[in-house]
Order: sequence, then structure tokens, then C-alpha cells
Amino acid sequence: MPRRLSGVAGPGILFACTAIGVSHLVQSTRAGADYGLMMIGFVVLVSVLKYPFFEYGSRYASSTGASIIDGYMRLGRPALWMYLALTAASMFLVTGAVGFVTAGFFENLFGVDLGGWTLVLLFGSCIAVLAVGKYAALEGLIKVIGAVLLVSTVAAFLLAVYNGPAEQAEGFVPDELWTASGIFFLLALMGWMPTAVDLSAWNSLWTIERIKRLGSRPPLADTLLEFRLAYVITGVLAAMFVVLGALVIYGTGEELPNGSSAFAHSVVTLYTDTIGEWSYLLIAASAFSIMFGTVIAVLDGYSRSLRRTVELALSREGLGRLYTVLLFVVSGGAVIVVTQFQSDLKALVDFATVASFVIAPVIGVLNLRLVTGGRIPAEDAPSAPLVWLSVAGIVFLAGFAAVFVLVQGGILQGF
Repeated sequence: MPRRLSGVAGPGILFACTAIGVSHLVQSTRAGADYGLMMIGFVVLVSVLKYPFFEYGSRYASSTGASIIDGYMRLGRPALWMYLALTAASMFLVTGAVGFVTAGFFENLFGVDLGGWTLVLLFGSCIAVLAVGKYAALEGLIKVIGAVLLVSTVAAFLLAVYNGPAEQAEGFVPDELWTASGIFFLLALMGWMPTAVDLSAWNSLWTIERIKRLGSRPPLADTLLEFRLAYVITGVLAAMFVVLGALVIYGTGEELPNGSSAFAHSVVTLYTDTIGEWSYLLIAASAFSIMFGTVIAVLDGYSRSLRRTVELALSREGLGRLYTVLLFVVSGGAVIVVTQFQSDLKALVDFATVASFVIAPVIGVLNLRLVTGGRIPAEDAPSAPLVWLSVAGIVFLAGFAAVFVLVQGGILQGF
């Protein structure tokens, strides 16, 4: 890694490994398997349109030395309370979806079925890591895990392209995208592509944590470069997962299973069908590891952001123990959510991702306000093209969410 990035490396890597979880292993793979290569266009489009809102988290934190949640407070208490409400509304769903998928990869790797205890074991392990090691343990673990999955995914992608698409089943009829169910899935795909917009607050918190560890604030250009590299990697890998699903499954008549363990086996098989059976254990371990890292990052992100929100709301600093308490609260709520969905993996993931998509425009507006209007130094403010891209992103996210609501409500006919 270039010397200028060695000191700031961490927040962007955490962001990438948080994104390369359900959105990639589950949603991108499903997109390619169900609808083919056409879904790459949507992956690229939404990744570009969401980019500014995530970058603003890093930009604001590096420029001001405060998290973007502190920025919401500076916009006024209503903005802070709105962020708290949106976080509370989604955190159990998101954590439950990520935990449910991870439990499937755990059971697939170790060949066990512990029922609901798998999730309890996973969350308990994550809490132990975070309560003892906190950010340092999280950052160190994620770097190793991410490197392994990156190499294996690129290898599988190249081999899949070399081998070409699987033979289509006789009489194969492609799924229609522009139907109510198709739009629902498209929203679910874009909701976490590359991840939920409200997670931009986590990136700002991780940036602040990195600044504390360095003992100084690095140049804004270095912070943004590290984040941009990580963001590009997440987008490229998402497209690769779409290609893997399209080349190995699309048109064959096969369907990805709905159970978490069976789904995990199918995803691992995507790799082994191209790389070779010898790689099954390696890929299974890598996939579980990246999902385990995602669960840790999600628990840390929600607990860290909620603690900071409460500190600001109560005008009290240093509520360190609250972090550990919130780890248990978020985990417990996620377990309850998973029990409601039982073995319906796709329903839980789609529901969580659609919820993230619907609240995305609100977070987008707040983030844009924080980096414009003289709220950060003029030399650190985003360029005019980036601001216009932000506006386009907000219009796109709000418009697509409105269409979805109208279709689901039966107001728009023909879908």
C-alpha cells in the first residue's frame, strides 16, 4: 500500500468488508442467477448515485474532526432525532438479516445445524471480540478476511468468464423484471448496493476512531483516496458476483435455495464449479469469514452510532459502558426478528434491504446539507459536479421508492 495511505488505511477497508456481505454474496448473486447480466447496469448505476452520501461521511469527519452524527446535531435536534428514529426502525432488521445469512455459512462450513443457537453463538462471539478489542480488533480482523475473499472472488470470476455461460435448460423463459415482484427485488438489490446509505455515519465514526489512534488528523485528500479505492473495489466485486450468478445459474432451471444453510452451500458451489472441488473448504471458510466480519462491523456500527446519538441527545459525554449494553440490545432484537422469519431467508433479506432503500433519500439530504452551505471549510467542500450527482441520487432514490410504494399499493396498474 502506498506510504501516504498506510496511516489512514482502515475506515475504507471496514466499509468495503461491511458492504461485501449480504449485498454481494446474496443479492448480487441472486440478481445474476434470476435476471442475468442485465443487472450489472443497475449495480453500477446505484453505486454511482449513492457514492456522494458515503463519501460525505469521510469528508465531514476528516474536515471537522467530528462524526456526521455530530453534524446532524448541528443541523438541529429534529435532524438528530430523525436519524435516531430511522436507525431504530432498521437496526434489528439489518442485523437480523446479516446474522441469518452468516449463520447459514457457519452451518455449511462446519456441517452442523444448531437451530437458533447458531445465531446466539455468532452474536456472542462478536460481542466478546468488540467488548474486549473494540476498533483495533475489528480493523485487524477485517483486513485479513477481506484479502482472502478478494483473491478467491477474482479467481472465480476470471475462470467463470473463461468457461462461458452454463447450458440453458430447454424451454427456458427469463423472469420479467418490470413486474411488482421484479421491482420489489430491484429495490432490495439497490437498497444495500453497495450498502445502506445510513451506514455513512459509521464510516465517519470509524474515521474519527482512526484519527484518535493516529494522534493527528491526516490530509483530507489521503482520507478520501483510501475511501474511494475501497468504494471502487466494492462496486467491481458486486459486478463480479452478478456475473458469477449469471454464468453459472441463469437459464439452467436451477434456483438458489431459500434456507440459509442451503443458500450458503449454493454460493460456495458457484466458486467450486469454476475453480475446482479442491477449493470448497477454502471458499466456504472465506465466505463465512467475510460474513462474520460483516456481523462484527454491523454490531459495532449500530452500537457506536447509537451511543454517540444518545450522548448528544442527553448532552452527556463518555457513556462508554453504553456501547456494550447496546451490543446486547441490537443482538437480542435481531434474534427476535430472525425467529419471526424462521427459514425464509429471501423474505428477511428483501424486507431489510427495501427498508434501507426507502429511508436512503432522507439520509442523503441530511448528508448533503452537512457538506454544503459553509458548514465545512470552503477548501474541503465537495465540487459542483459531486453536489449535482448528490441531487441526482436523491431524486433517483426518492422517485424509485415512490414508484415502489405506488405499485405495492395497487395505485399504479399493469405491474
